Amino acid sequence: MRTFADEMTYFAQYFPITDPTLIFFVVLLIILFAPIIMGKLRIPHIIGMVLAGMLVGKYGLNILERDSSFELFGKVGLLYIMFLAGLEMDLESVKKNSKRFLTFGLLTCLVPLIMTYFIAMWLLHYSSQASFLLGCIMASNTLIAYPIVGRYGLQRNSSVMLSVGSSMISLFLALLMLAALAASYGEDAGFTFWILFLLKFAVFCGASIWLIPKVTRYFLRRYSDAVMQFIFVLAVMFLSAAASEAVGVEGIVGAFLSGLILNRYIPHVSPLMNRIEFTGNALFIPYFLIGVGMLINIGTLFTGPHMLWIVLLIAFFGTFGKALAAYISSLLFRLPKSAGNMMFGLTSAHAAGAIAMVMVGMRLEVSPGTYLVNDEILNGVVIMILVTCVISTMVTEHAAQKIVLQEKTHLKADGIRRDDEKILLCVKYPDIAPQLLELAIMVRNHKLNRGIVALNVVYDDTNSAVNREHGLHLLEQLEQRASASDVKMQTQVRLASNIANGIKHAFREFGSSEIIMGMHVHTEVNPKFWGDFIQSLYNGLNRQIILTRFVHPLNTLRRIQVVVPSRAEFEPGFHRWLERLSRMAENLDCRIQFHGRNESMTLIREYINNFHSGVRAEYTYMAHWNELPRLAETISEDHMFVVITARKGTISYKNALERLPNELMQHFSGKNLMIIFPDQYGDTKEESMTFTEAQHQEESSIYGTILHWINTHRNRQTH
Repeated sequence: MRTFADEMTYFAQYFPITDPTLIFFVVLLIILFAPIIMGKLRIPHIIGMVLAGMLVGKYGLNILERDSSFELFGKVGLLYIMFLAGLEMDLESVKKNSKRFLTFGLLTCLVPLIMTYFIAMWLLHYSSQASFLLGCIMASNTLIAYPIVGRYGLQRNSSVMLSVGSSMISLFLALLMLAALAASYGEDAGFTFWILFLLKFAVFCGASIWLIPKVTRYFLRRYSDAVMQFIFVLAVMFLSAAASEAVGVEGIVGAFLSGLILNRYIPHVSPLMNRIEFTGNALFIPYFLIGVGMLINIGTLFTGPHMLWIVLLIAFFGTFGKALAAYISSLLFRLPKSAGNMMFGLTSAHAAGAIAMVMVGMRLEVSPGTYLVNDEILNGVVIMILVTCVISTMVTEHAAQKIVLQEKTHLKADGIRRDDEKILLCVKYPDIAPQLLELAIMVRNHKLNRGIVALNVVYDDTNSAVNREHGLHLLEQLEQRASASDVKMQTQVRLASNIANGIKHAFREFGSSEIIMGMHVHTEVNPKFWGDFIQSLYNGLNRQIILTRFVHPLNTLRRIQVVVPSRAEFEPGFHRWLERLSRMAENLDCRIQFHGRNESMTLIREYINNFHSGVRAEYTYMAHWNELPRLAETISEDHMFVVITARKGTISYKNALERLPNELMQHFSGKNLMIIFPDQYGDTKEESMTFTEAQHQEESSIYGTILHWINTHRNRQTH
């Protein structure tokens, strides 16, 4: 009769699994079930990935061997974490708070380094070189808990950005010090080595900052295919990481730098950003976490009290140093306690970077047959990784919950901005519809998480059946694009004998707040620039209408130029269009420049400072609408020119607006253009569509025609 031991021996012959298909299957099972199990236990699922790696690794049940796939995907996962951190940083806040970044970066590097160095020398009796190596390891950190931040939508929280920036500063300083330590054991150590190293690094940074934006703008303007754009972004990340390693710095520095450079070309709410985050969070980052767990040999803790003492000292004083740096910085910057907790949580974890540094030490020969790092230090550092990962994820999770609750309480207490936002997207032409959708996603309030209504109105004639099929196909494509950005979308193809009336009735049925639609491209100056359709629409609706014309993709814009008419601040829709443009500038991370009277500029500046302080806004005095032709000379191909106009009979309307169509055609042809008709009159006309209410107004009245004839006749006599 076979015993239990015999059964175990029989099954053991099939492990570790070597078949690539089964290895990938087991990893997918871990990625699938670890969050479920950890969710039941109220433990951050990131810890579950690490613990699962320990369980299936050679120090656990030996189900999987840490083969080359874990090396490859694990490294990609680490690069991905740093790349995402760079992509999601608010660069304007970084510039404004550069002193804070530097202060926290130096503290979170030097405090744990000094503490670990002296503790290792005094209590563990290590050599000064080994103690310095341990200090470098504890000075650096890995943003292993960063995915938690993404789940709570806190990527642009000030404490999170401080933690990300300081992590890069501390990591870079630690790598420099490690390079110095390694160079001290080499034959080429000396002044020449450091001059060459710094020169290569400076060339790498300069070349990246100069070349990547040029190539990115060229590629994104010419290729809109989603897969091609995704592959291009990954190629830039890996090339930058490889170049970073070639000059002697860890690849994560290059990945982070490429993320920073690509930051403004990949809006946070874009489908491309959604694909990048999804791929990393679904596969590469979990693979990295599982690989870290497979390195941990928990059994070494039970080899004796000495190993437990080593782990305790390294983990405690290194982590205590990180905590001390975080809370001192939060006090210096006058941040709340939850921010200090977040800063500590994100900067306290150590992972593959620590392993890499230890591996460097294992290659440094102190004397023949003796190396700087022995198995005792290696095991101590690996166990320390598990301890710090657990601490980091739990503290970060708790801090994220506190910050989110505080923000919601703050919003309720202030009663900030009840928003009736529901965007109606009117689409007809397949070539511009995706850009209109991208604009709608960019200007929507993502915190409200309301869907977008996409409408295609078909003229009710003999071709209506064919046009309806085309409309359904177009809306289906847009729905797929919206789902790629996790945006809900309602769609409708509507038959109407009058296109403008069809849009107005749909606007009322869906309870929409505003309309976004494209402009027709005129090849010549047209006396009816808006056409009967647009004219009827903006005269029949008193709600916001945004007309756009794209020449270049949105994510390649560098500046938004906005012309504001005098007294625009007295219109009911003043804050609505200002909010939409602020969100657009924020998501594109580009400058926005307002031109108008001082009275309007003062209120615009106050609004942006209060609600969008990260927006890089400029304010230019423009005395009169006649300055539009002169302004046209400053509009480049990568600018968006925005005109805030007005309907006749409103307080901000002026006769100069009658010349707007001609001026736009003469001076702004071939430019990215946006024309906004704001909410006006207070009450909405669409709610009073009756027979007695005029549903159509002529673009030019008979009085205007007579006046135009008199002026023309007078000019002829003068000449």
